[in-house]
Amino acid sequence: MPGELIPFKEIAHVFEDFEHTAWRLETRRGYATDRNSEAWSRWKAGQDVAHDPPNAWRRNVAEQTGLGKRFGRVRVVDEPLTEGQAFLLARAPSNVAAGDEVRYLLRRDADRVGLPELDFWLIDSRTLLTLVFDDADTTLGVTVTEEPAEVLAACQVRDAAWHFASRTEDFARRIRSDM
Repeated sequence: MPGELIPFKEIAHVFEDFEHTAWRLETRRGYATDRNSEAWSRWKAGQDVAHDPPNAWRRNVAEQTGLGKRFGRVRVVDEPLTEGQAFLLARAPSNVAAGDEVRYLLRRDADRVGLPELDFWLIDSRTLLTLVFDDADTTLGVTVTEEPAEVLAACQVRDAAWHFASRTEDFARRIRSDM
């Protein structure tokens, strides 16, 4: 049974309060927050967005990783990349430089290993934050659970996704060579 929908801003503190790891699975083909950003407009105009100055998110990632904590994520992407996925790949170097270990996995490979079409954060392998979106890719909020079976399933998804995914630099190089 799904939990109560909580506005994302009400749980944002977990990205400072976690003890060891904050890990995300991204499966959507695009996100409204990206399309509504100033960086999106610059990217659409052909500007380089790969090395933007640190924003609040990247400053926090750098601070937390400086304390020995880890951020990681796997982005499930299509062939060819959607516009939203291409934007995130163009922006990834800034996140990686801050300490967020971003990896990429082709959707066909994610399907082959049985990964769910679900966006979530796994915090310290104990808390599962499942993101809920509307049809326009707008984040409506998150559900939060510490139910052991759900958390274990998310840990197994994380392990499989991480094993098969490619580092940002390797994936970007491969995409450029395929063009």
